[in-house]
Amino acid sequence: MAQVLEFKLPDLGEGLTEAEIVRWLVAVGDVVAIDQPVVEVETAKAMVEVPCPYGGVVTARYGEEGTELPVGAPLLTVAVGGTGAPEELAEAAPGATPTVGETAAESAVSSEYSGNVLVGYGTAEPAARRRRVRHESHAVAKTPAPAPVAVAAPAPVAVPGHEGPVPVISPLVRKLARDRGLDLREVRGSGPEGLILRADVELAIAALERPVAASAPAPAAVPASAPSSAAASAGERVPLRGVRGAVADKLSRSRTEIPDATCWVDADATELMAARAAMNAAGGPKISLLALLARICVHALARFPELNSTVDMAAREIVRLPAVHLGFAAQTPRGLVVPVVKDAGTRTAESLTAEFARLTEAARESALTPADLTGGTFTLNNYGVFGVDGSTPIINHPEAAMLGVGRIIPKPWVHQGELAVRQVVQLSLTFDHRVCDGGTAGGFLRYVADCVEQPAVLLRTL
Repeated sequence: MAQVLEFKLPDLGEGLTEAEIVRWLVAVGDVVAIDQPVVEVETAKAMVEVPCPYGGVVTARYGEEGTELPVGAPLLTVAVGGTGAPEELAEAAPGATPTVGETAAESAVSSEYSGNVLVGYGTAEPAARRRRVRHESHAVAKTPAPAPVAVAAPAPVAVPGHEGPVPVISPLVRKLARDRGLDLREVRGSGPEGLILRADVELAIAALERPVAASAPAPAAVPASAPSSAAASAGERVPLRGVRGAVADKLSRSRTEIPDATCWVDADATELMAARAAMNAAGGPKISLLALLARICVHALARFPELNSTVDMAAREIVRLPAVHLGFAAQTPRGLVVPVVKDAGTRTAESLTAEFARLTEAARESALTPADLTGGTFTLNNYGVFGVDGSTPIINHPEAAMLGVGRIIPKPWVHQGELAVRQVVQLSLTFDHRVCDGGTAGGFLRYVADCVEQPAVLLRTL
């Protein structure tokens, strides 16, 4: 006889607590294989295809496309272990409690269960742990009880009108409520078992703001040609969630916590461009300009390690990091992301070129993993590709600095005492003033400019 197993949104790692359903890959009644991707979700880090650890027939789906679910919420149910036709299995009750304890039932299910939770994201548990969890699930099936709250969840908040406490899993939801002065005890959750979701908080905030707007004094008469404030405020509202929301949170935190400063310099990149052309003309893999700039950054950071660090304000310490994990800004259809080239200091120009290409392609295809987007220690931002000369970059928190590179264009330049047309670029360095002063930042930027103007300078450091 078929058993109906419930598959919940797994822990996606990197501290992520929720995800938005972007696209269902299966429908009710479909037959799925073990570890087959069943839904595409978007987190604050990346777009992820979630594979189901069960093989069988989908009997129910939870959440429409565009719905945001917390980790641990039901995604779908699968009928497994039966011998009937898919149509018969699909008729199994979607709310049935899974019985996957170490009994005869477990042996019937084992061929339809992989044990993985999310392939490629490190969330599968050791086999011994999985067996213990299945045994506990079987015990729960015999004696129905309320579903346990995840161990990592914060303490629940009591909400009037609910039976018992209502958990608030997401720290983002808590922060949103705190920033807007909303008491979560007054919010009724719409999630599983009354879980308070971000949409619940946003609706509560809107409800609080409406009476204020209604009680405000009537505006003075304005000419018919002037747009009303009501019309102006009725524009399109775009939710800050997913990648856009993560970018907003990170940049706001950077500006709030980091006392940054920016310095910049123009550099003659003619010799760097000529060196790259010569390298590519010699045969072999092509070298990208970004890879050469990355090599320059790595050598500059070796001379000025203060800028490859982070600040621990709780301990009041500057933590200088031993390796350079180089982030680079990439614009994608989903917004700005910063993939990270791990161990950039140990890579050759060819290796850097290949890794930049791989990560850029993955960003365009929305295939970056959370691991691809975390762990950076310094960021290189080539905004020259947008046709602009300069910028004041915002530091990618919790890093200590970011180098910005403008477009390289022909400009009049004094070269060897004479006016000439040279390939000129503007370099900008934004740095955390807590880790160093202007002398160190200026020394780093000047060294980078010297390497751009005279690539042979690098030979002295090899």
